[in-house]
Amino acid sequence: MTQILAVQTQDRRFDLADGSGTDAVHGNPEYSYAVTQLVGDELADDPTGNLIGEGAAFTLGDGNDVVADLAGRLALTMLEIAGSDVESLMARFGAVQKQLADDAQLRWLGPHKGAIHLALASVTNAAFDLWARSRRQPLWELLLSLDDEALINLIDFSWVEDYCNAEDARALLQQERSSREARSAILQSGYPGYDTSVGWFDYPDEQLAENAAAAAATGFTAMKLKVGSADLQRDLRRLQLVKNAVPDHVKIMVDANQQWRWPQAKIACLELAQLGVYWIEEPTHPDDVLGHQRLAELIRPHGCKMAVGEHISNRVLFKNFMQANAVDIVQVDAMRVAGVSEFLLVSMMARRAGLQLIPHVGDMGQLHQHLVLFNHIALGLPAAMLEYIPHLQSRFVDPAQVQNGVYQTPRCPGAGMALKTE
Repeated sequence: MTQILAVQTQDRRFDLADGSGTDAVHGNPEYSYAVTQLVGDELADDPTGNLIGEGAAFTLGDGNDVVADLAGRLALTMLEIAGSDVESLMARFGAVQKQLADDAQLRWLGPHKGAIHLALASVTNAAFDLWARSRRQPLWELLLSLDDEALINLIDFSWVEDYCNAEDARALLQQERSSREARSAILQSGYPGYDTSVGWFDYPDEQLAENAAAAAATGFTAMKLKVGSADLQRDLRRLQLVKNAVPDHVKIMVDANQQWRWPQAKIACLELAQLGVYWIEEPTHPDDVLGHQRLAELIRPHGCKMAVGEHISNRVLFKNFMQANAVDIVQVDAMRVAGVSEFLLVSMMARRAGLQLIPHVGDMGQLHQHLVLFNHIALGLPAAMLEYIPHLQSRFVDPAQVQNGVYQTPRCPGAGMALKTE
C-alpha cells in the first residue's frame, strides 16, 4: 500500500510565443500551473526516486501562487481527514472531497468556485495520479478496472441529487457495462482531436490561413478560431479566410471567450451561425444561463451548437445550463472544476441529458486524453473530439501523442500531468 509521506506545491509558469494563447479577453497569457505533488513511500521505476503523484490547476499567470498555496493547505487537510494510505483515501474520495470543499472557513473563498476550487482541482488530480502510478496503470485503465461502487465512491453528488444522484450513476454504469467491449476499439484507433492553435486572436491573417491549411494537411478535421473583435467584420473576414484555406468537410468552431454583451452577442452569434460554424463557444458571461439559453435558441435553427464550460466552475452551474437547455457541447475542464472527481460527475450528467462532452483542455490534453476514453467506453458518450493545444508539449514528462489529428492511447502509468523539472 502506497503511503503519502509529504506534500509539495509549485508555481510553474511558461511564456508563449508572440500571439499564441491570445483571445478577445485574455491578452499576453502566461500558461501556468498551480502544481500539487503527493510524495509516496514507494520508489519510482526510474532513477528520480520516490513515487510522486502530480496534479495541477491551470491559470494565466498572476495569482497562480495563491492557488498553489491554497492547494498545499487543502492537501494537508486531506491527509488529516483520510490518513496517508492512498487506497483508503480513494476508496471514499467523494466523501473526503466534500469535506475539503465545505471547509467551515475556506469555503467562504468560494464556495465551489475561484482560487479555492482551483486548488481543490490540483489536489484531486494529484491524488488520482498517485493512485494510478501506485497501481502501475494509466489513469484510463485504472478507472475502467473499477466496479460501479468504487466509481460512485469517487464522487460527491451533493447539490445535484435532483438531477443525477448515486442511484442514477449506478444505473448508467450498469446500463453501459455490457456494451463496453464494442466501444473499446477506440483504444486501438485513437481519439479524434481538433486544433485550437491555428486561430489565436492576435495572429495576423496570413498566419491564420497558413495554420489552418497546415492543420488540415496534418489530418485534423476540425479547428477553432478566436473571435470577439471590436469590429465584427474582422471576425467574419478571418472566418472566411479559414474556410477558404481548408477542405469543405473540416468543421470550424469559434470562441468569443465571454466577450459579447447584449445586443452585440445576439447580432454576432446570428451572423456566425449563418456562415456555418459548428459551434459558438462562450459568447457571453459564463454565469449567464438564461443569456446562453436565448442565444442557443437563436443559432440552433442554423445547425450551430452552443458550447460552454471553460469558465463554469462547478457541477451546480452545469446542472442549471442543462436544465435550461442552454448548452449543446459540454466543455467541462478537470483543471477548473474540482478535478477528476467532479469531471466524472458532470460527464454522467451530460450523458443522462443526451449532450456531447468535448472538454476544454487547460491541461493541454494530458489528463483529458484519459478521461474521454473512460467517458466513451464506460459511459457511452460519443467519441466526438478532444481539443489540441501543442504549445507546452515539450514541458511534460510524457507528452500526449497526436498523429494525423488523432490522440494515441496513453500507455504510461499515471494521469499524464507530470512536468519536467526546470
